[in-house]
Amino acid sequence: MRISIIGTGYVGLVTGACFAEVGHNVVCVDNDTAKINLLRAGSMPLYEPGLEEIVKNNVAAGRLRFAHTVREGVEAADIVFIAVPTPPLPDGSVDLTAIERVAREIAACLTEYKIVVDKSTVPVRTGEKVAETIRRYSKTQVEFDVVSNPEFLREGFAVHDLMHPDRIVIGVSSQRPVPPMKEVYAPFNAPIIVTDINSAELIKHAANSFLALKISYINALSVICEACGANVQQVAMGIGMDRRIGTSFLNAGIGFGGSCFPKDLSAFIAISQQLGYEFGLLREVQKINAQQMDRFVKKITDTLWVLKDKVIGVLGLAFKQNTDDVRCSPAIELCHRLRREGAILRVHDPRAMGKARPLLPDATYLDNMNDVPEGCDALVIATEWEEFKQLDLEHAKRVMAQPIIFDGRNLFDPEEMKRLGFIYRSVGR
Repeated sequence: MRISIIGTGYVGLVTGACFAEVGHNVVCVDNDTAKINLLRAGSMPLYEPGLEEIVKNNVAAGRLRFAHTVREGVEAADIVFIAVPTPPLPDGSVDLTAIERVAREIAACLTEYKIVVDKSTVPVRTGEKVAETIRRYSKTQVEFDVVSNPEFLREGFAVHDLMHPDRIVIGVSSQRPVPPMKEVYAPFNAPIIVTDINSAELIKHAANSFLALKISYINALSVICEACGANVQQVAMGIGMDRRIGTSFLNAGIGFGGSCFPKDLSAFIAISQQLGYEFGLLREVQKINAQQMDRFVKKITDTLWVLKDKVIGVLGLAFKQNTDDVRCSPAIELCHRLRREGAILRVHDPRAMGKARPLLPDATYLDNMNDVPEGCDALVIATEWEEFKQLDLEHAKRVMAQPIIFDGRNLFDPEEMKRLGFIYRSVGR
């Protein structure tokens, strides 16, 4: 199939690269000239495991190329995917400016039938607006179809998730685009669900909000566990083995972040309000998430007392492991809170230090995680990078001013930390 992807962020670039990997001819479009030039030169504007190799291989094979204009994308494709940003507005609703702009540009380029696919996460009824916009701004009465095809990609695992999806959702208002869309996804060997457009758009917000609810639920349980001397990991194992519940997203910590869960949760609350329903359950999910950070900061201040001029090492700056994304990162928020109290920060992240520097310009950045503890009054684990489990704890104890570790991701065993002589504070244990 001939496919174009408008937007080369996480979703657009991963989607385009993986479509090319299974044999489609793909052009990825972005109005950011610097980003397109970077991609054409063989460099990546973001870190995602496995992505760079797939991009380079498919560019070399001639199945993937990059362009600056929507017109190039429309002319080169039978199916045009919209994967542009949909950032939050102050009231929690979604800014659809980029979606509307791309719809108008597509309308101006239409000369024959095209399928226009909303891949961006958008509020319900956006597909109706996209179709209306294309009809309004099209210079000719060319036929087209708008399809909703939400993405379910986890940053850090996006290539795997796209190549091995749980399901593919295709929302349509007519049957004409269904066969071509099924052809696009045929190589991925996954269940395909065909719905109306509004249902497809709701599925994404409903799914992410439910996962956020699951995280807040286990975090609320962690508070109960600490209060009664239970272990939240054991509780999570016990309830997660129930097949109706499952073990995923039952890891207690300092709260969820990133560019999806907080945004999608706020958007779904705003969508529900606009439809006449006050989604109080999801407001409580937001509240629990905020309180989790409050409790963790209090754990630090209760132990260290005065934070002013205390040297604190922070391991992790990305919002989760396997990504360089620091948008809405709990680790960055934690650093800001510690800095407001006058703490001096020594930090490390395997991938995100470059993007964190403008947000935390006065921190000391260290390339080796084992250099972070030197002279620290405390060490904080803020992101669940797998390599942090290999921290040289005996060395850390020797070089720290005080052997205190606050583990916001429960990476270490409390009994082992006690045996090593650390004052160790984790979450829900």
